[in-house]
Amino acid sequence: MSKSARNSRTRTDASKRQKVRDIFVPRPFAGMTDEVEWIALRELVPAATAPLRLKPDLVEQYGDRTVTLATVLPMAWPAMTKPDGRIFIGLQRHVQSGDVSRDLAVAVLRALETEPGSTVGVPALPGEGPRLQDVLSDGPLEVALHDSYEFWLDPEATEDPNVKASLERANAAIYPTVKLAAAPAAYWCQVQDKAHVRWVLPDDEDAALDALARLSAAGGLLLGDGTKFAGMFRAHGLLVPVWDLPREPRGTEWEAPVTEFAIRYAEALTVTEPLTAAERRSRQGLLGRQLTLR
Repeated sequence: MSKSARNSRTRTDASKRQKVRDIFVPRPFAGMTDEVEWIALRELVPAATAPLRLKPDLVEQYGDRTVTLATVLPMAWPAMTKPDGRIFIGLQRHVQSGDVSRDLAVAVLRALETEPGSTVGVPALPGEGPRLQDVLSDGPLEVALHDSYEFWLDPEATEDPNVKASLERANAAIYPTVKLAAAPAAYWCQVQDKAHVRWVLPDDEDAALDALARLSAAGGLLLGDGTKFAGMFRAHGLLVPVWDLPREPRGTEWEAPVTEFAIRYAEALTVTEPLTAAERRSRQGLLGRQLTLR
């Protein structure tokens, strides 16, 4: 092959890679029963797992393998297999394309094809192909929160002093987190000396923003005395409002205030009249309070 031909091929390959990288899916989990919970586990929760169910055709092809979603795996791996055939899929990972759902589906499929106990090779830019919605049987996620990453390890591994030291370092990054029953994908957490409630709203961004603006104009945006509406951020096409809270009370003590807010929010969503002047000002104020979580 001539030098010019090689250069042309290199440019073509680079163009293809760029095209794949440029594909962006703003709501990768759209259509899934627990879209908001997938987003919460990816963006809000440090250590959690949830069992996943494969589509029947994949069960027929690969057997009834145990597949577990994990917020994060060692070194942010996209997937790992255990010697007994169990599979873990990492939701929080460093390298990804513009379609998170496609990335995760490739991790599932590559793990199924990998010999149990072996390293799973997952491409950074997988190209077109099946997405999560194509490989998983949809349903609610049964989320289990953890205060340790011991779920990464086989029982005998915890006896290795080097592994124990590494695990202790990883565990030190886990901040207290409580899943609230008041609303799906609502979590209380304490990060350093600050406590928060974060809630992934399930509604279209414009509708959610209008409802929050109505509540703000009416003085109904807080969760109670001593709380502050810190702002909100976008995550995979949905809004995530954040409240700053006093350090006490903790955890589930915020169920009632969040329940009451969820009722106010649901009522605000049903209002169809155009925003008033005060509500429009509140909307602009909310847009100016965009947060960066990381």
